[in-house]
Amino acid sequence: MMHATLSTLNLGLTSSPVILGRKIRVALVGCGRISINHFAAIAHHAENLDLVGICDIEPARAEEAASRYGVPGYGSLQIMLRESNADLVLLATPSGLHARQAIEIAASGRHAVTEKPIATRWEDGRKMVEAFDRAGQRLFVVKQNRTNPSLQLLKSAAQQRRFGRIFMITVNVFWTRPEEYYRSEGWRGRWEFDGGALMNQASHYVDLLDWIGGPVESVQAYTGTLARSIEVEDTGVAGIRWRTGALGTLSVTMLTYPKNLEGSITVLGEKGTAKVGGIALNQIEHWEFETPAPEDELVASSSYETGSVYGQGHVRYYENVIDVLRGRCEPETDGREGLRSLELLTAMYISARDGRRVSLPLEH
Repeated sequence: MMHATLSTLNLGLTSSPVILGRKIRVALVGCGRISINHFAAIAHHAENLDLVGICDIEPARAEEAASRYGVPGYGSLQIMLRESNADLVLLATPSGLHARQAIEIAASGRHAVTEKPIATRWEDGRKMVEAFDRAGQRLFVVKQNRTNPSLQLLKSAAQQRRFGRIFMITVNVFWTRPEEYYRSEGWRGRWEFDGGALMNQASHYVDLLDWIGGPVESVQAYTGTLARSIEVEDTGVAGIRWRTGALGTLSVTMLTYPKNLEGSITVLGEKGTAKVGGIALNQIEHWEFETPAPEDELVASSSYETGSVYGQGHVRYYENVIDVLRGRCEPETDGREGLRSLELLTAMYISARDGRRVSLPLEH
């Protein structure tokens, strides 16, 4: 799904030289909840990645992380970019800050990895992609769930057309976020920095609608703030029509009692049915096709136990980042790939706000 505004960008810019003969120097911005997954991935890839700096606007948090990992700590991104020799900067900051910070990183001549979503506003996401195009640097957007073994099997089945014609896709995210969660950080639950249940918690699941089902033709959505004292929605639903004619739904809530219940995708086709569920797409709960295939033997081993809604994909995600910066391949989820799910999210919010069906792409 390519948009006119993006297709006119100068994609022939020469990227920065590949990094060979030494470790890739990385710095992390934002030492909150998700940063633990990035620190673990960096440690796992210690042969290729070298953590050289940490930044957080909370002095105590920056000092604690800097001490724990034995690297310099910085109180601002500007100072870190000026004093650090990082090749790659990781953004684990509130989503509403991604655009400004990423554009600064691009201007400093560095690559960036940003957590999901790429931005909270469609225009901001486009500006980020354009900034890295101009700078000739790489912009990666974390979509670690795609690397889950369970979803890799589902994607393979869809690519091989084992479902035949797909009739329906349903995605459910039945989690819980108590009031204390939103009060724990001043930016949570705010339009400017966070977005709601669809934009924040369900971002990876919205990504699956396009990644598994293909381009979406239109959406009709409803959102509600039913129980939490926040600006944004704690619950949302959407009806979806794909360009293939397939129909589906997205159902998301952060009000499940008393704990996270399900994060799932179900695909129903003329020649196959599959459901990947568990609390975070970590279990294949149904797998049945008209024609067997060798990968069916991997179904049992692809499921795993997890107590984290983040899954186990950050380590595998960084393998692609390393390979790209070493010049071995192209990014699996770059800025443009990040825009695909942001466009779908934006369409859902427009639909819910205006009470109408919204067609895609947003720009023709």
